[in-house]
Amino acid sequence: MRVKIASPPIAIMLIFDAHLDLSLNALDWKRDLRLPAGQIRAAEAGMRDLPGRGAGTVALPDMRRGDISLCVATLIAPTHRPENPVPGWSSPEQAWAQIIGQAAWYDAMVEAGEMRRIEDLDALEAHLAAVAQTGADTQPVGYVLSLEGADPILGIGHLERLCANHGLKALGPAHYGAGRFANGTDSTGHLGDQGKTLVREMDRLGLILDVSHLCDDSFWDALEIFGGPVWASHTNARALVPHNRQFSDEQYRALIARGAAIGVVGDAWMLKPGWIKGTSTPEGEGVTLAAMADHIDHICQLAGNADHAGIGSDLDGGFGKEPAGRPRYDRRPRGDLRHPAAARLRRRSRQDRARQLHPSPPRCLVRLSRATRARRWISIPISCGRGGRRRGSSCCGARFSRGRFSTAKRMPLRPRPARSRRWRGCRDGSSGGSRCRG
Repeated sequence: MRVKIASPPIAIMLIFDAHLDLSLNALDWKRDLRLPAGQIRAAEAGMRDLPGRGAGTVALPDMRRGDISLCVATLIAPTHRPENPVPGWSSPEQAWAQIIGQAAWYDAMVEAGEMRRIEDLDALEAHLAAVAQTGADTQPVGYVLSLEGADPILGIGHLERLCANHGLKALGPAHYGAGRFANGTDSTGHLGDQGKTLVREMDRLGLILDVSHLCDDSFWDALEIFGGPVWASHTNARALVPHNRQFSDEQYRALIARGAAIGVVGDAWMLKPGWIKGTSTPEGEGVTLAAMADHIDHICQLAGNADHAGIGSDLDGGFGKEPAGRPRYDRRPRGDLRHPAAARLRRRSRQDRARQLHPSPPRCLVRLSRATRARRWISIPISCGRGGRRRGSSCCGARFSRGRFSTAKRMPLRPRPARSRRWRGCRDGSSGGSRCRG
């Protein structure tokens, strides 16, 4: 998700990536992410212990150079089950120890001045003000901490400790297969008693519900129970690439009605229909990051606006961009995170390009709890790329340039039907509104 800041003394463009497995790379792959990605790849030349060796794409210096000044950074440690295709830890206790180690790595990066934890409104405003003042390349990378898959949670007390000690702000109950709390990708089934209790406790603690990876049954159960803000940090459209990992239009409409942010992911197999895992390659299938624009556009058409679609790249989520000699593990398309935005920009009107309105979504909902336990939802404006005012609210780019954040109302427990108007911003070359040519 891209942010345009027009605050003096400099104007910069920021990318908010809604899903990066940074600690997985640091601990499981033993990469020092303080080094440039090219240097890490060179150090891994000839290593064969893991499939992504010599092919990493993400490191903190590269994030700064690419203006990725804010991200959702994950903790992840799945447990192993016979029906789960993803290897994991043999017990929840081992998985808990792993995510505590990952959280400690983030804390160490904060102490080293490499990253900055974002866990309340004051921290967010201070971070964005610092980036606007000096530029992204001189500031720590801001991060919102999220847990991908709830398997490591031993009890509610452990979840509270993650929130209190490490600043956890979001949680996705499932990953791949049948989990301890919810069923995820390539599985089916409703939430059990443990899962329902977890979702209610998340609501009480003021966490964001990440519905990515939830199977259809668990998805609808979670939305029914959870009353707080929701996002899908990294998922694509099932209508474009059929697979249970993707979300249907009905699910997208429910998320849109809840005011959710939806991050489009860069996995090549999630961007190209008919992808054969282990055989297909982005080069052979002609997949580039521009394909992400199609999924972003699909969400915009369903919503009738650009308020909900963004980027949750999942780059280096265990693989990375492989060289041509090893296409088996080559899951990532070529390019960088500027390409989807550029592809969308080319679809917009000349008037919009002249005014340099960036074609990215305007907000991502972040729920922040104060020390007083007062619950707040704040809208982080992310440059909507649409000029002027929209239904009583100022353009989010203008709101951001004034350095102010609007407080969103609490979302309803049950999703409301989405409006059926069509957003004209991508396919006909205009930005909608009075300039729309239909």
